[in-house]
Amino acid sequence: MSVLFSTEEFAKLKDYLVLYRCALKNMQMRVDTMQEDFNNLQTYNPIEHVKTRLKSPESIAEKLHRRNLELTAESAHKNLTDVAGLRCICSYAQDIEAIADVFKRQPDLKLLEEKNYVKNPKVSGYRSHHLILEVSVHMTKNTVNLPVEVQIRTQAMDFWATLEHKVRYKYENGEIPEHLVWDLQECATQIAALDHRMWSIQDVVQVAYTEPNGEA
Repeated sequence: MSVLFSTEEFAKLKDYLVLYRCALKNMQMRVDTMQEDFNNLQTYNPIEHVKTRLKSPESIAEKLHRRNLELTAESAHKNLTDVAGLRCICSYAQDIEAIADVFKRQPDLKLLEEKNYVKNPKVSGYRSHHLILEVSVHMTKNTVNLPVEVQIRTQAMDFWATLEHKVRYKYENGEIPEHLVWDLQECATQIAALDHRMWSIQDVVQVAYTEPNGEA
């Protein structure tokens, strides 16, 4: 049975989602600026592409319900930090921390939380670098500070996370067969090794490219 907001709270939540959408646009603009910098002023652009996501009212309601929190718009605003999300997909694992540092150096963003699942993977094998950043949204009558979750990972990590999400969705009761759990963990380990190997190849190519007699 689906968990839903009351009509009154749903109307309030829609107003909050307008603000979160603005916060997400703010963050998207920052990434666009970063890419302009990387493309035109730096040696290369580590960001392959960017995805943005705004949680649906149904997803917000379900998360509040799972946490035994009040099913209200105010509760969602106070307790959830991932209503608005931005994901940076980068070329190599070695780029992840550099991209995270760019976000953290921006003086008008406040770092609320940081979790480095690349250095410290989850037991499942999940790898990604998470930042919860507070961004100011300047409306016509007031300024609102809202959290935006930023995830930074490689394409291989993103592919693994998408597959793992599908598996968990399939087994909603959380009882994933042991052989699938093992397979996912093994794939995550192999992906980490592949990411490292791809960087090593890129590093060799880059050195050859920058040497006086090297070829691209």
